[in-house]
Amino acid sequence: MTDHGADLLVRAAAVHTLVPGQAPQRALAVRGERIAALSPDPNGLDHWVSPRTRVLDLPGATVLPAFDDTHTHLIFAALGAHDVPVHQARSIPEFLDLIRQRAQLTPEGEWIRTTTNWQELNLAERRMPTAAELDQATDRHPVLVKRGGHNDVVNTYALRLAGITEDTPVPPGGVIGRDADGRLDGRLIDNALPLVERLVPAPERARRIDGLRLASRDYAASGIGTVRDCAVTPEDHRVLLAAREAGALHTRVRALISALGLTSAKQVEDLLDVMEEQWGTNDPWLRVWGVKFGLDGGLEAGATEEPYACDHAFSGTLMWEPDALAEAVEAVVRRGRRVGTHAYGDRAVRTLLDVYERVLERNPGLPAGTLVMEHGGLAGPEQRTRAVALGVPVTIQQPLLHDTAEVEEGFWGPERVARLFPARGWIDLGAEVSAGSDFPVGQFGAMRSVWGMTTRQTVIGVKGPEHAITYDEALALHTTRAVRLLGEEHLRGTLTPGRLADLTVWDRDPAHCTGDALRDLTPTHTFVGGRGVAPADE
Repeated sequence: MTDHGADLLVRAAAVHTLVPGQAPQRALAVRGERIAALSPDPNGLDHWVSPRTRVLDLPGATVLPAFDDTHTHLIFAALGAHDVPVHQARSIPEFLDLIRQRAQLTPEGEWIRTTTNWQELNLAERRMPTAAELDQATDRHPVLVKRGGHNDVVNTYALRLAGITEDTPVPPGGVIGRDADGRLDGRLIDNALPLVERLVPAPERARRIDGLRLASRDYAASGIGTVRDCAVTPEDHRVLLAAREAGALHTRVRALISALGLTSAKQVEDLLDVMEEQWGTNDPWLRVWGVKFGLDGGLEAGATEEPYACDHAFSGTLMWEPDALAEAVEAVVRRGRRVGTHAYGDRAVRTLLDVYERVLERNPGLPAGTLVMEHGGLAGPEQRTRAVALGVPVTIQQPLLHDTAEVEEGFWGPERVARLFPARGWIDLGAEVSAGSDFPVGQFGAMRSVWGMTTRQTVIGVKGPEHAITYDEALALHTTRAVRLLGEEHLRGTLTPGRLADLTVWDRDPAHCTGDALRDLTPTHTFVGGRGVAPADE
């Protein structure tokens, strides 16, 4: 027997270590934050049991590494924990009523915010509300309705506070929406978002920490042990530090500091200066991964080579001039930091690879994985080959496609939507590819993502079945491949003695589940660093 035994012992039908060639194990012991031992015999580690050992004797269970969501927005999820839950509405009157109810509890003049994880096609009217409609809910509060990370709708009160009139210049890379008569309709897109969002006060620190506690618990309950949050402001990072200090994080966090809305290398340098004191932490629970740029828009403004199906005069929006973006990216890599850049449409993918190629030529010897493509939605064969040749990793998000396929077909048509997130092509080329959700645009969940990548199922049926991958490949995109993106393959991703004890326990083997059973499967337990972090362990 060891000197003081294990803190946790799991006996299961199969412990899939994900070590190549290793057969499933039957028992796993944890001491402290790390895996201590494995055995092919369910009773092979019984000598590790002491009076203080927690024993999970689960003869039908399957154990897997905890999942990474390599592109998501925990900060948005945390804010939404206390915002108006408009994602529950199924019509605009219900949507407005939820805001009206919050207005009755909110002092006049204070901001009202909504959750971000909703789609207008889930509303009976199949459109977004307008400023005039939001005014019906309240004209005594400024209202910020967010949908994902690229779209806002605000009421007249908020437009007035921001000084936005029909004569306000449209920021480059942004849209100020108007109705058919040319009047402001409250819609703001991409680089127009800061016109209003700069005015919205941050919630109280305690409220934000509680939001992170609730949201990170929800991620953990779905099997996710690490999130790579791709839009974190310096203040958001300070809140994350406070949440970590308070023990409120249920997942590890890898933060990308947001340069969204910036348009020059000077602004990026200023951002880096602000972050300099916050950057240097080696905390395995909370680290800054790098800096996040946005090159094109999202569903409504992704930059495409061919015009949109709904508007033959429109091909999306690029938010940076290529020369300016190259200068800004260089400002980051010269300080030894990494970069992830949103590129969704095929024109954006091509432009980003042009920029990255230039940066690599000017900065020889950059460490592998310094420059990452986020999404690469419409990356075709030529650009996928270029990315692999340049050594540029890519993150893909099947849940985003699942939830938005109908919206995107309206903009791009079915042929282009079927080509989004070509996982099969990336893997066959040997690309450094990993997977995430892009919550709040897509719904997070470990097996929900695996199910989507293996079936290519969306809200309007299967799209692009030739891009489907196997269960084992999808699993790797959230585990062994994901930790390579983060540079943590020596710490996590496989269940090996000495690795951090990040693991999930399932009451059945997900590999043998199909259809809705796989999509809706959640673990009975999630452990991060040996600590139970799902609601069942609280």
